[in-house]
Amino acid sequence: MLVLEKNAMTEEIELLVVKFGKSRSSLLPILQDIQRSHKHIPDFAQQEVARLLDIHPVEVYSVISFYSFLNSNAKGRNIVRLCQTITCDMAGKENVAKAIERELGIKFGETTKDNKFTLEYVNCLGMCDQGPALLINERVFPKVTPEKAVQILSEVK
Repeated sequence: MLVLEKNAMTEEIELLVVKFGKSRSSLLPILQDIQRSHKHIPDFAQQEVARLLDIHPVEVYSVISFYSFLNSNAKGRNIVRLCQTITCDMAGKENVAKAIERELGIKFGETTKDNKFTLEYVNCLGMCDQGPALLINERVFPKVTPEKAVQILSEVK
């Protein structure tokens, strides 16, 4: 990371600390804002958050690794998450997953070469009565069929 980028990241985190406060309870909202802005939380940002909140960097990393919606590695611009609960399985999740993988040319857990899409499974989207459920970035799509998944992806592309 260039010095200018590091300075900008430090300034951004300093503003977040002013916004949310310097207490330990500010950690999650600060990380969520960084994630929203950068699609992941780089190592340098983790170090800066720890320094500015006066906590150990391991605490920052442990929060990131605990929550599945926080990432320490770069992801695609569009993160496609498919619910993998038993109710979504019973509603046809496997066929939806195959259609998505075919459409994007990648498997779940991978990112497209152009960094446009990352595919991930999630344990629950809270849509058990409307499965299979799909989350693309912040938008939920209930009762997804393979055809509907392909249509949704073409609209996002």
